[in-house]
Amino acid sequence: MPTYVYETIPQFEGEPTKRFEIRQSMKDAALTQHPDSGQPVRRVPIGGTGMMGGGSGGAQASGGGSCGTGCGCH
Repeated sequence: MPTYVYETIPQFEGEPTKRFEIRQSMKDAALTQHPDSGQPVRRVPIGGTGMMGGGSGGAQASGGGSCGTGCGCH
């Protein structure tokens, strides 16, 4: 099961957000409330190596990538 990152949605100006992780099935709906406090939450999109082509055989293998060659990031 993947781990998802959520953050609380501030209800008042200046209120800080709080992040937490929770393991959920990919089939489960995203949470709308913190499991303990009931405060409204939203899922935080977090990228992984597969999303950016950093996995095996992706853009790095061809020497290109989305930013071109010679940039030093490959």
